[in-house]
Amino acid sequence: MPEISRVRTVSIITILIAMLVCAFFLALSLGPTTVPFAAFIPDDPLGMLGSLFSGGDIARFFSDQTSYLIVYSIRLPRVIAAILVGAGLAAAGTAMQGLFRNSMADPYIIGTSAGGAFGAAFTIVFMGGLFLPVFAFFGAIGSTFLVYAIATHRGRASVETLLLTGIAISMFFSSILSFLMYSAGKSLHQIVFWLMGGFWNVSWNDVWLGLLIPIGGILLIALARDLNILSLGEEDALHLGVNVEQFKRILLFVSSALTAVAVSIAGAIGFIGLITPHVMRLIVGPDHRILFPTSMLAGGLFLLIADTLTRSFLGEMPVGVITSFVGAPFFIMLLRRRMRA
Repeated sequence: MPEISRVRTVSIITILIAMLVCAFFLALSLGPTTVPFAAFIPDDPLGMLGSLFSGGDIARFFSDQTSYLIVYSIRLPRVIAAILVGAGLAAAGTAMQGLFRNSMADPYIIGTSAGGAFGAAFTIVFMGGLFLPVFAFFGAIGSTFLVYAIATHRGRASVETLLLTGIAISMFFSSILSFLMYSAGKSLHQIVFWLMGGFWNVSWNDVWLGLLIPIGGILLIALARDLNILSLGEEDALHLGVNVEQFKRILLFVSSALTAVAVSIAGAIGFIGLITPHVMRLIVGPDHRILFPTSMLAGGLFLLIADTLTRSFLGEMPVGVITSFVGAPFFIMLLRRRMRA
C-alpha cells in the first residue's frame, strides 16, 4: 500500500472511531430523560473497578441512582447492541458484495433474513415469543444451509445458482411467514414490529450474543486478501492458489452467521448492509483489507445514530423505518450518479 494511501486510510479510520465515540456518549445522554455527562462518572472510579471485577454492587459508587439505572441498566446495553448489529450487517454486506461481485448485494440476499423471520414468527405464534432470539438465529442459519445444500452440485456451488436459490428460498419462507401473520391474531403486532427491526427489548443477554460479531468481523478481515483475489474472477483466483469452493463456503457461512446474530438481536433492519459498504467503497476503494474495518465502523455509527433518533425524538419508532427512509433515497442518488459516470 503506498504511503499516502496508508496515511489516508489511518485518517479515515481515526475519524470514524472519533465519531463513534462521540455518538456513543451522546446516545447514553439523550432520550426521553436527558442524563448529564457528569452522571456517567462514578464517585470512586478505582473502587468501582475493583467492585466490578469482584462481582460486587457498582451502583453504590454513583450519587444519582436514577441516572445510573437509566444509563447502565437500560441505555448501555441498547447502545452497545446497536453498534454491534450495525457493524455485523455492514461486514456481512461487504462480504456478500465481494462474493457476488455486485455492489447491489446485501446480507439478506441468500434468504438469511427470511429464515430468521420465520423462526421468530413461529415462536411468537406458537410459543408466546419464548426463546425468540434462539429461534430467529437458528432459522437464519438453517435457511443458509438449505440454500447452500440445494445450490451445490458435484461439490460446487456457482455464484449465480446461490443467488437464484436464495431468492427462491426467501420467497418460500416469506409465504410461510405470511400464513403465520394471517394466523397470528393478537400476536400480529409483535411480528410486525420485529420485522421492522428495533432495540426496545434489548438486554445484556443480547449484548453477550452480539459479542460474536467482532469475532466474525476479525475472521472476515483475515479473509480479505483472498476476497480481493476472488474479485478478479474464479479462474484467476484458482490460478493464484485460492481454493475457491472452500473459500466461498467459509465466506458464506461466516457472513450468514453475522447476519443471523444481528437478526436474532434486532429483527430485520434493512439498508445497513447494502448502503454502508457501497459508500465506504467510494471513500476508501475496493481493497477489502480496508473496506471491512471501515464499513464495520460506519455501520455501527449509522445504526447507533438512527436508534438514538428514534428513541429520543420519534417515540420508539422501529429503527428499520429510519434506516430505510434515509437509505432508499440515498441509494437512488448513488445509482443516478453511477449511471452518469
